[in-house]
Amino acid sequence: MRILTVDLGDRAYPIYIGTDLIGDAELYRRHIGGRQVMVVSNETVAPLYLDRVLHALGGGYRVETVILPDGEQYKTLEVLNRIYDALLGARFDRRCTLVALGGGVIGDMTGFAAASYQRGVNFIQVPTTLLSQVDSSVGGKTGVNHPLGKNMIGAFHQPLAVLADTGSLDTLPDRELSAGLAEVIKYGLINDAEFFAWLEANMDALVARDRDALAYAIERSCTDKARVVAADEKEAGQRALLNLGHTFGHAIETGMGYGAWLHGEGVGAGMCMAADLSHRMGWIGVDDLARTNALVARAGLPTTPPAELGGDRFLDLMAVDKKVLDGQLRLVLMKGMCQAVVTADFDADKLRETVGG
Repeated sequence: MRILTVDLGDRAYPIYIGTDLIGDAELYRRHIGGRQVMVVSNETVAPLYLDRVLHALGGGYRVETVILPDGEQYKTLEVLNRIYDALLGARFDRRCTLVALGGGVIGDMTGFAAASYQRGVNFIQVPTTLLSQVDSSVGGKTGVNHPLGKNMIGAFHQPLAVLADTGSLDTLPDRELSAGLAEVIKYGLINDAEFFAWLEANMDALVARDRDALAYAIERSCTDKARVVAADEKEAGQRALLNLGHTFGHAIETGMGYGAWLHGEGVGAGMCMAADLSHRMGWIGVDDLARTNALVARAGLPTTPPAELGGDRFLDLMAVDKKVLDGQLRLVLMKGMCQAVVTADFDADKLRETVGG
């Protein structure tokens, strides 16, 4: 087991990375202060791993569960209310702890419930997908979607700990694995050229689920993210770099209907679109654009947006984004290979060419 730390002063917390962590009773005991525990999972993950969590929490805690439907289309205020119903119905108090057992949707929704229930209670992330292990479980971003925009309702609320059990990836469908690799590639493109080169050399091993390769990719990704979060917890500056490909990707997810494209698929195409616009601006060369597209494709991800959205619709969707300030759209682009920047200094006509309009 490897242990990384997200250094946020008195709110610092560990990321545990290893196998057989889901059922490790000692890891839970280290971080649960009260006696009430609510485990939140979904209909896909619960049959696989809920019993192991309940066994680890047995003897000493009052444990309740709430099982949500599985899918991005259920990341809504209406479904979120089921968590509040369960907490209030069980009369859980402010010393309770929520445990998020699942992928990014479960982690985001459980974290938001924890941030808002009685104005804030503790929670632990137990991510079971590659995407959630390398990205969404770390950093304290929580929330739900709105029909007009993804993740537009939420809060920053840090977990007590993250238990990334790499063994859970054995049951992950291939499509979900590819979706997680999008976020892994992102870290290389942002500002880690050495990691990007490693990914080029090892992508086939990652797709084949080589355990050593996956463990290294998870640790390196979490290390990169933890460093950024520690420097800019609430996205006042450099943390926005972690959204490379996301403004494009969120537009795809919203426009196609939540769940039609997985988040990682939108990010994969979005990173290629960001690289395309960066190339049109003269900031990266044609070889850099080709390297980006090739690695995303090798991960089993789309490299182009859905044609049916159309340029005007795409731009309308991009206008509903958390990086829009005072009506000005800012994008994460590259001013050099693996040198991402947040900028509003791009040519609007070139953006239209990139989105297909």
